[in-house]
Amino acid sequence: MIGHIAQAEGAPTPTLVLDRSGLPPDEERLRPVLTTIREWLADTGQEHVLKIAIVGPSDHPLFDLDYRFVQALPGGNDLFDFQGSCGHSILASVVAAEDRGWLPRLAPGGRVRVRVLNNGDHVVCEVDEVRRRSGSFTVHFLQDTRVRLRELLLTGRTTDQLLAGSGVYETSLVSMGNPYVFIDARALGLDTEEKLFGAGDAVYEQLLTIREAAADLLRRPRSGTFPKIAALGVYAPGRIAVRAISVPKWHPSVALTGTTCLATAAAIPGTVPARLAAEAGCPRGYVEIRTTGGDTAARAAVDPAVDEPAGGHGDFLQWVSVSRKLAHLTGPARITPLRDYDYQEDLACQPLTV
Repeated sequence: MIGHIAQAEGAPTPTLVLDRSGLPPDEERLRPVLTTIREWLADTGQEHVLKIAIVGPSDHPLFDLDYRFVQALPGGNDLFDFQGSCGHSILASVVAAEDRGWLPRLAPGGRVRVRVLNNGDHVVCEVDEVRRRSGSFTVHFLQDTRVRLRELLLTGRTTDQLLAGSGVYETSLVSMGNPYVFIDARALGLDTEEKLFGAGDAVYEQLLTIREAAADLLRRPRSGTFPKIAALGVYAPGRIAVRAISVPKWHPSVALTGTTCLATAAAIPGTVPARLAAEAGCPRGYVEIRTTGGDTAARAAVDPAVDEPAGGHGDFLQWVSVSRKLAHLTGPARITPLRDYDYQEDLACQPLTV
């Protein structure tokens, strides 16, 4: 089996991109194959690769690629989260798919349409610039149905008070791309950008505790990856500073899906992101984002509701666009323990052999 390793700028780890046609579609049979792959990654000094994308030409006539994301979890080679998505890994998949010949040669102005099998998302990667073995993209997350902004509030409320440790914290729980918990960094005592970006283990553990309280509220397992959490601060006009946690450490920037979710939340009146975006002077749904790993921007396109007052929770989300995203291909990866592995759709999987 041959995979490809690629990375989007700002992602916490590279992504291993695998051919969808050579793998079983169900989690039960897929898990032992991925476990073998993680063991191989560890044996070859690549245990830091915790993102896996299962990709191939789309079966749907409106899309170029079908994409399935798997997050490898710390604590054991057989631990995975199959539920979410990862925008950075989508970009890694696009550059790997071009190298595999699944796509025409990338060119400025071209668009790659991706169907996310995990959650039904539709993503369009618009090529801004092409370099050798890399590309710069604007990524559009589309809504295929009319979704009101209030439907993206995980509890139906714009804010929720979470009891975590010895404190109560005001948060907003929003889902677009992936479910997120947003909190004002000043509630954590981080009243300057230097404090936010320099926060260490104590703040990391504090955010984990708040995330676990949100997971309890949403009846999700604490051991899973979702919801994710990000602390937001306004320390300069026109931009929001963001610090997020990933698996199993601080995120070097913020997930692409997190950027998408933040822009969406900023368009929903009454949420923590909307309040902070207004404080920064950002127009509704548009955010300039500053992170430890660089800056980006995102915009949520909103269609005003005709049956409710404009500018409210009844407005419809059309799409979210994130710009200035770079991805590059590292190269092919020959997964030697699976060189004789042969999955056939109508036959039982053959045993994994060395």
